[in-house]
Amino acid sequence: MIVDRQGRRFRNLRVSLTAACNYACSYCVPNGKRLVAAQDELSGEALARGVAYLVEAAGIERLRITGGEPLLSPRLDAFLAAVARLGLAEISLTTNGQLLARKLPQLHGAGIRRLNVSLDSLDPEAFRRIARGGDLASVLAGMQQASAMGMRIKVNMVPMRGQNLDQVLPMLNYCLAQGYELRFIELMRMGHLARDANTFLQQFVGLDTLLDAIGAEHAFEQVDAPVDATALRYRIPGKGHFGVIANESVPFCRTCSRLRLSSTGWLHGCLSSSNRHYVGDLLEKPRHQALPALQRLLVKALADKQELAFSGGVTVMKVIGG
Repeated sequence: MIVDRQGRRFRNLRVSLTAACNYACSYCVPNGKRLVAAQDELSGEALARGVAYLVEAAGIERLRITGGEPLLSPRLDAFLAAVARLGLAEISLTTNGQLLARKLPQLHGAGIRRLNVSLDSLDPEAFRRIARGGDLASVLAGMQQASAMGMRIKVNMVPMRGQNLDQVLPMLNYCLAQGYELRFIELMRMGHLARDANTFLQQFVGLDTLLDAIGAEHAFEQVDAPVDATALRYRIPGKGHFGVIANESVPFCRTCSRLRLSSTGWLHGCLSSSNRHYVGDLLEKPRHQALPALQRLLVKALADKQELAFSGGVTVMKVIGG
C-alpha cells in the first residue's frame, strides 16, 4: 500500500470515459464550445483493466464514472460490464442528467445505485445560460425516474454571483422535497478561471455566504462525515441533509484520497497540479509487468497532492472528471 507522510493514500478512483460533453458550462469552458472526444481515448476494456490494476496496486475501494459526460461514451457498456466484476465497495456515476432517462435500465442493471447529477438552476433561462446546452425538464424527469428505481441522488450545484445565487434556496427546497441531497460546490480555480482571477473573484460564493442564505430559512446543524470526505455535511431536522464542498473556504487537501484516470490514459493525483503520469501503455501489458511500473507512478502521483490547500490548476475539469 502506498501512503505519504500525511497518512494519505488512494482509496477513491474517478475514471473519465470521455472528454466529450453535450454541455459547455460557463465555469468549465470559456468559449461556449462543447468538448469533443479525444482521438486517442482508450477502449472501455482498457480503462476497466486500469481500474483492476489500480485496485490491486493502490487499494482502490470506490469508483466514480465521470466524463465529460459519461453517458455519451460508446465505451460505457464494456466498461460497466468489466468493473461490475471487481468487487468494489461502490460504483457511482456523475452525469449532467440529459441522457439519464434512456440510460437508466443499463445503469441499474450494472449495479449502479448512486448518481451525482450536475444541476445549477431550476430556472430554465439560468439553466440554459450556464449550461449552454440541454433541456431542464429532461434532467428533472431523469432524476425522478432514477429515484423511483431506488437510486440515491446527490445534486451538484456551483453557486455563482451574477449567475444563479438566487437559486440557492429554491434548489435546496426542491432537493429536500424530492429526497435528494444537494451539494453546493465552491467555484474552483480550474482551467480558464485559474488564469482569470478577476472573473473568479467576481463570481465566487463562499461557505459563509451560503450558510447565511440557508440559515435565513432553515435551522441546520453540522454532522459528521468520513475523514476523507470533500464535503462539509449539514442536517436540517425533519427535512434532510445538504453539503458544501468548500475547497476555498475549508480546504480538504490534508485528507484527500482521490485519484483520477483520464480517458486518454493519464493518472492525475491532484487537480491543483499540472503533473500527470501516462499509464495507457501499461494497460496493454500483463499484470506481472504492469503492476511494478504502476506502483512507481502512483508514488509520484501521490506526491503531487497539495500539502494544505487547493491553489488552482490549468487543466479543464471536464477532461479529467469532476
